[in-house]
Formats: sequence, C-alpha cells, structure tokens
Amino acid sequence: MNALSLPPSLSPSDGDFSTLFNFLPIGAYRSAPDGRVLRANQALVALNGYACEADLMADVHDIGREWYVDLGRRTEFRRQLEKNGFVRGFVSEVHRLKTREKVWVSENAHSVRDANGTLLYYEGTIEDISERMKDQKAVRDGAEQLHLITSQVPGAVFSVHVGHNGTREYRFLSAGIRDIYGFEAEELMRSPTLLARYFHPEDQPVLERDRLAIMAGQTHLETEFRVVLPDGRIKWICNRSCAVSEDERGFLRVGVLLDITDRKEAEAALHESEALWKLALENTGDGVWDWNLVTNEEYFSRGMKGMFGYDEDEDIDLSHELDASTHPEDVAQMWLDRQTHFDGQADGYRNERRIRCKDGSWKWVLSRGVVLSRDDDGKPLRMIGTHTDITEHKHAEAQHRALEAQLRESQKMEAIGTLAGGVAHDFNNLLAAILGNLVLAREDVGENKAAQESLGEIHRAAIRARQLVQQILTFSRRQTQEMVLQPLTPLVEEGLQLMRSLLPAGLRLETRLSATGLPVLADATQMQQVLMNLCTNAWQAMEGRGGDITVALSEVRVDASQGLQMGGLVGGTFACLSVADNGPGMDAATQQRIFEPFFTTKAPGTGTGLGLAVVHGIVKAHQGVITVQSRPGEGARFDVYLPMGSGPSQEPVAPADVAAAPVQADPVASAATATAAAAPVGKHVVYIDDYEALVFLVGRLLRKQGYRTHTFESGEAALAWLRDNPDDAVDLIVTDQNMPGISGVEVAREVRRMRPDQRVAIVSGHIDDKLLADALAAGVTDVMAKQDRMDALGESIRGLLERAV
Repeated sequence: MNALSLPPSLSPSDGDFSTLFNFLPIGAYRSAPDGRVLRANQALVALNGYACEADLMADVHDIGREWYVDLGRRTEFRRQLEKNGFVRGFVSEVHRLKTREKVWVSENAHSVRDANGTLLYYEGTIEDISERMKDQKAVRDGAEQLHLITSQVPGAVFSVHVGHNGTREYRFLSAGIRDIYGFEAEELMRSPTLLARYFHPEDQPVLERDRLAIMAGQTHLETEFRVVLPDGRIKWICNRSCAVSEDERGFLRVGVLLDITDRKEAEAALHESEALWKLALENTGDGVWDWNLVTNEEYFSRGMKGMFGYDEDEDIDLSHELDASTHPEDVAQMWLDRQTHFDGQADGYRNERRIRCKDGSWKWVLSRGVVLSRDDDGKPLRMIGTHTDITEHKHAEAQHRALEAQLRESQKMEAIGTLAGGVAHDFNNLLAAILGNLVLAREDVGENKAAQESLGEIHRAAIRARQLVQQILTFSRRQTQEMVLQPLTPLVEEGLQLMRSLLPAGLRLETRLSATGLPVLADATQMQQVLMNLCTNAWQAMEGRGGDITVALSEVRVDASQGLQMGGLVGGTFACLSVADNGPGMDAATQQRIFEPFFTTKAPGTGTGLGLAVVHGIVKAHQGVITVQSRPGEGARFDVYLPMGSGPSQEPVAPADVAAAPVQADPVASAATATAAAAPVGKHVVYIDDYEALVFLVGRLLRKQGYRTHTFESGEAALAWLRDNPDDAVDLIVTDQNMPGISGVEVAREVRRMRPDQRVAIVSGHIDDKLLADALAAGVTDVMAKQDRMDALGESIRGLLERAV
C-alpha cells in the first residue's frame, strides 16, 4: 500500500488469481513504486468507504499523507519494507480514505522484483482489527482497574488455581503481598510454593487441615495462622477464600490475606488486663460478672453470692435470681439501661436498682458494665461488669436531702424573720407616733370631753397593734433578751400553774417533769411564753373537744448525727421541753408551714398565726431547735431542745450600759406623770431621727416637758447646725443609730471631735456587742433600747440628764 504506482505500460495482467483476489475477506492490493494504486480488491474498497475500485483509484492521490493517522507510522513501514523486503502484522491507526473515520488495521506486504533485482511493485493485505483492539483495550483497562481496586483493599487479594494433586498456580495477586511478606507479587506467581517457607511450625496442622478441606471441595474457608519473616518477626495472618469454579484439573479460588497481628496482640493484652481487672475489683469488694450473651451463661466472682445472703456452695441461678428479685419499680429502668447500651446509644451500661436479698431485706446495687465484642451486624456477644452495694450511700443521700430541706426551711424562716423584723420595726415607729400624739391629744382636749371616748378606743386598738408587733419582733429575734443561766424546771412549773387556771373544760393537763433543775441560759419571760404558746396551740387544736395535753421536761443526749437531722445542733446534752396532744394531728404539708408567721389552719378571726412563729424565733435566739412529730388523726408533739449550761445559776440582769425598757403602763397616766415631774431647768436637748413623724412628736413632747429642744431628721443636718452654732451649749444629744447617710455612731464620733466633752446617747432597736463596742470607741457610754412609748423616752432622757447632774 505504501508503494509508488507504475506507468500503465508496466501494469501487470490480472493473472490466474484474479478471482481469489476479489474473494478475499480482507483487503488486498498491488501498488507501483511511484505510489499509485494499481489494484484494490472489493474488501479494501469497502474498508475505505468507496463503492468501486475505480472511485478509490481516482480519489486517492497521496496515499502516505492521507492514510496514516500518525505519519511516523508510514516512515516506519517503508523502513522495514526496504530493509527486509517484507512487513508482517504491522498495526497502525489509519483513516478511511473517503469518510476519514479512524480504524485500526494490521498490514502485511512484500516487494516484487524482476530477475535483475529491479523493483516492479508491492503486494499486500490489510485487515480491519478495530474490534480486536477495542477488546484488548478493555482487557488492559480492566486489569488496571483491578490493580487500582485491590491496591485500596487491606492485605493481598489473590486468585489461585489449586490442582487435584495440590499444585497451585496464582492467576492474580495484588501488590499488598509485599506489605505482609516483604516480597513482590511476581515472585510468588513465579514460585507458588514460596509461602510454605514462612509458615510457623506450630501452625502446620492448621494449614494441612485447610488443604484437605479445599481438596474435598469446601466452598468457604477462613483460617488464622502465624508466619515467621526472615528477620525473625512473627505475624498473624487471616486467609479468607471461596471457590468460584471447578474444571477437570482442579478448583479456582479467590480470597484475601489479611495482617491481623495488631488485633491478636490487642486481644492478648485485653485478656491479660481482664484478668488483672477482675482481680483488682474482687479485692475492692465489688462483685465481678462476665456475661456470654450468645449462650446466656454468666460468670460471677467469688463473694457475689454472699453479697445477697447466699452461701458460696448454694446451687442457684444467680443471674436469673438477681433479675427476678429486682424491685418492681426498678425493673423497667434496668431493661431500658441495658438495651440503650446494647443498641450503641450509650458508651457503657449503668443502672441503680433495689434487689431483694435471701433474708427478704433490700439492697441498693449499682451495676456497671460494657460490651466487649459484637458480631458484624453490631449484635453484642460478650459483656463484663460489676455489682456494687451502695445501700449505705443511698441512705446517706436520703439523709443529705433531708438536711438540705431543713437548711432551705431554716433559710426561709431566717428570711421571713428578717423581713418581719424590718416591717415590725417600721410599724413600731408608726405606733409610737400614734400613741405619743394620742397622749398629747388627750391632754389637749382635756378631761370629761366627748372626744375622750373615741381617743380611748384609738388607744386600745393601738395597744393591741403594739402587742402584735411585739410578737413579730420576738419571732424575728429582735427583742431585747435577758439571758441568764437558770434552772428550767422551776420556770416550767410556774408557767404550768398559770396554764391550769386557763385550760378550757374537758381538757386534762398531765406533766412529766425532771426532778433536777436542768440549768439553761435563757430569758425567763420568753421561756414561759414558749410554754404558753405551745399549750395554747394544743388546746386550740382540740377545737372544743375533750382531750389530753402532756408537758414533759427531761435531760437528753444528742449525738452529732441526730443533731444534723434536727437542724444543725452540735452534739451534746440538752434540756428537752415537750408538749403533746391527742388532737386531730397534721399532714406533712401543714407541718412544713406551721412556723411561718401568719400561717394558721384556724377559722378567720380565731387566730393571728403568730403563736408558733414566736416560739420558733425564741428557740432560735436561745441557740436551740424545735421539732414536730404528727400524723393526721394521731395528735402532735412539739419538742424544744435547749443547750444545757454549767455553773451557778444567776439572777436576771439587764445588759451593761444599756437602759432597760420600763415596765409598760398606761401612756396617758405616764404622760401626765412625766409632765408633772419637773424637767431640769434650762436643759438643752438635740434629738436626731430619720422618721419625720417621730422627730415632730419627740420635739413637741420635750418642749411640753420644759426642755429647750432642737430636732433634726438627719445626722448631716444636726452636725451642720452644731458647726454653725459653736457657742450654743447642748446638754444632751440623742441620736438614732440606723439612719440613711451617716449612722448614730458616726454622728457621735464627729460631735466628739467638735465638742470633746459633749454627752451623746444612741438609741437603737437592735443592740448587740458590735454596737456597744463601736459606741464605746466613739466615746459613747449611753446606749438605749428604742422605746415604743413616748413617755418612756422622756423618762429615759430625764434620767440621763439627772444622772449627769
């Protein structure tokens, strides 16, 4: 085909083979050395897209340029033809001359010369091999893809033919074999017995068993064995294979070789750690269990049976027994916690439940565990864990919750007390102004006037309000106390004498008092108020029915645990005052609120709800606690615990340097007496208080009693007046302690700086050691409790001035 055409005069005749020439199924041609086509059979004409030989010969002018896709192939074709005189199986990609479509062809050609060696023409054949080339490319692509795929698969993928005589021939082997054994795939394909040199001697029986299984036609095999590498390292190999076909010579199997050394080492380490873990847990007292979830067999460590009261040699199915003995309320949560871990939704299994022991008692048990192995579908196969007895811990938790509830209750009562005390203090100031102005109003009106009756009613209502305020102040522990070490028994006996005269008909009072005095540090009046309030609460609970009230007094010993449960008492010896009744009792909700001020279960108008609140406040102020025990229909009992004191008993004494409040009297009579008493002539008093109504009232009262008076509603205003009037002598400055801006102590300190000899008295509704110390440091020795009656305040001021004289 790659020859030049001869002149027509040199064109040979068709000869005897013309019919064969056209009959050939592949293209055939004859061409002259000058490149023109002399003859082309029908197959070649069709290959190039023409209808007849004449069209092909007329259309083709430069066969070399128009035939080959790669012109370099034409050069190579001519080189071989000139060198050898022939070309065989020359494969090239060419153009169909008419359609320019690309096809693959295989060419055979030779040179024809005369006797003198002169080149006459070329002859040859051309075969369309496009389909063959396409198939070969598919095979190459498939092989390449197979190598790419197997290179991503861990281990070595193989295809091996196993003969009936045991010989092996590897048809395919991936490059992963190098990572396992260290040699290339080609080496094993050349020498199939190479693997046998690496087998561990102890695993030879395993491999022989597999060989026999293959020869017997077993389809699937999975074997784990060891190999010894040339450097002495040992690896664990897993061989998984299956049979895919069988012929007369043997079996074709495909499979994969996997390096499982890491897994085997991890399993060995796990087994070792499991043994150590079980040993450690058994030594800590926890019960260890190992559960085969496939067979449902469960191993328990020694001592597990004893945890639940069974003997070690007792023949029981402990696993079933523990589940069956789980408290009915805990069963659902136990199964839910297990299933959650089985489903992989939790990293471990953890459950707390109650289990009934052999003797019928209940134990709280903490179960913890983890699934160690699962199958390919994720189904758990084996689980290990522990059972821990947490009964004491649970009891401690319950006690802790109870203590927290007591603490919250104590904090609530403390907050209510603070609020009530603040409100009562302000309300007391209002009542003081009302009562003081009431005294002055009755004096201004004069006796035998019609208005006196109305003023008297106002006076009685104000007195009742003041008594209510006193109860609130007692509850909030803001009332001045006279704490004296004295025997409690005589105080209780004295209070009971009064109680017997007050008890309604049908009620019986029983007493069980200690024969000893039981010394306590207490305010006698307040202790009797506690007894009166508790007994009054008891008989009111009877709601008019008959019943018994029992008052008991005894010495008790309270340990630290009991003290915590009762509200934070320090362990020690206590005097316990108990008041019990056999009335209707109370439910738990009522018991939680009975010490709140203004809480009452009585009908409207029959109680203030302050009786028990006042008791609570007094007991707290005495460093004690009060508890209640009651159930509906079973009555109630209140126990008051007061710390026992030591040393000789004392008589009640008012706190040093603090003016005691005078005995309550009728304010009208007191005011008259105060007015009648001669005030120190010309005495100058400065009074300071932030309550405007009280300032006005005190100023009027003092002037009415004959004092020269200046009043101020703030310490700052008073100090400014003193600076502006340095020559105006002042006999006494009386200042409230708690005021916005500067306090009474700060006023005193500044006054003493300006006037070193000036006498200052401080008035406060809450006197404590800190106030006394701060006042003394400021040069103040006169600290008075705040009076709720103006006549009492006037008497106190007069007393201070007379004492100075």
